Amino acid sequence: MKLRLMLWLLGLLLKRALRRQARFRELLTERRGLDWGIATEDLSIARHYRMSPQGIRTGRGLPVDLDLELRFADEATALQVLKTPTQQAFLDGMMAGTVRLVGDSGDLKQLQRLLKHL
Repeated sequence: MKLRLMLWLLGLLLKRALRRQARFRELLTERRGLDWGIATEDLSIARHYRMSPQGIRTGRGLPVDLDLELRFADEATALQVLKTPTQQAFLDGMMAGTVRLVGDSGDLKQLQRLLKHL
């Protein structure tokens, strides 16, 4: 339940940043948008975010056309990593096999640059 709420609130924060943060809008315009999602491995909890300079849409599930997916072994692991979303936390999770990145690691770096402005 906590992870679902956290992912829903993340959507609200992204929309707020698009309205209020000029640098967030600039980075998103340079990138021309980013479609990404977060889920547990069994897909019991999944949410995707479609970000463009015109707006941000969020929804349940993981469509197949996303640029980037972050998959976590379980809800507890996702909460632990997302509470402190540093590069080291992601690397430690990947090395341990509890975090899986589906997509380009360059997209992850772009996402981290955007999320700094929340």
